[in-house]
Amino acid sequence: MKYEHIREYKDRDFREATGVLPSTFEAMAKKLKEAYDDVHKKPGRNRKLSIEDMLLMALEYYREYRTLKCIGASYGLHKTNVNKTVQWVEGVLVKSGMFNLPGKKKLAQGNIEYEVIVVDSTETPIERPKGGQRRYYSGKKNDTR
Repeated sequence: MKYEHIREYKDRDFREATGVLPSTFEAMAKKLKEAYDDVHKKPGRNRKLSIEDMLLMALEYYREYRTLKCIGASYGLHKTNVNKTVQWVEGVLVKSGMFNLPGKKKLAQGNIEYEVIVVDSTETPIERPKGGQRRYYSGKKNDTR
């Protein structure tokens, strides 16, 4: 899924696909553009993805919790590039302070209304080798012999 395909979605459909409202998505994209322009002032190689697609990729990762390799296949990137992009997007948005959840003390006050962004994610089991692990596993940490 690319941003150009979902840009025209209605608010409800957009939120269902990404986990955030279009207005929130635009605010996030604006912060990412500012951060990207600050870091990449010198001319150089053009990026493969737009800022919106980078943000959408990170939201897909958190919402659907697909593997990095699977997301990379969707965007034509290697899994390490997907990981770097997701970490960069998360770092910029957290540093901005606009998209943080309120702390316990503020929530305990109760009479204040909050606009909160929550990205839904689901836990998935970690893939472990079925057999033949002995050959690759040293066992130094849990040596029980």
